[in-house]
Amino acid sequence: MTDQAVRPETDIPGKPTSASRTTLSHIMSGSDTNLLGTVHGGVIMKLVDDAAGAVAGRHSGGPAVTASMDEMVFLEPVRVGDLVHVKAQVNWTGRSSMEVGVRVLAERWNESTPAQQVGSAYLVFAAVDAEGRPRPVPTVIPETERDKRRYQEAQIRRTHRLARRRAIMELREKRAADGIDD
Repeated sequence: MTDQAVRPETDIPGKPTSASRTTLSHIMSGSDTNLLGTVHGGVIMKLVDDAAGAVAGRHSGGPAVTASMDEMVFLEPVRVGDLVHVKAQVNWTGRSSMEVGVRVLAERWNESTPAQQVGSAYLVFAAVDAEGRPRPVPTVIPETERDKRRYQEAQIRRTHRLARRRAIMELREKRAADGIDD
């Protein structure tokens, strides 16, 4: 890809990965905990969705909605008092969709060690217009070798998502044709 990448069907100029990259930081409090006394996974997932949504909106230049969340992985528990950093960037773009990669890091409030990765996720967002219909997005332009690797990996994840969806639909159609009503 070049720095001048343009989506041919729309004449929208591409944007580099760095143009929409962001970090959302939040101190975890007692109201964020689960029954085990650690931060509830749903709280982390909301922060992930918030950061990814900001990146998708920034990259697409307008509203974008969450279409799916893939591979939400929790590596370590997050505790009350931890300063959580949610780092997000666009990894790949289609016509109206974008894959956003997210890394979650935590700085332990009672330790003087660097932030450690505690989670990661991949989300797909669809850019929408005022009526909620898909709208085109700029091509993402990977800038670094890491960005290029993430772009290639995102293409693999997209292929797998589409194949999984197709296989499930075929199975449902077959079961319906066989008279099996779920």
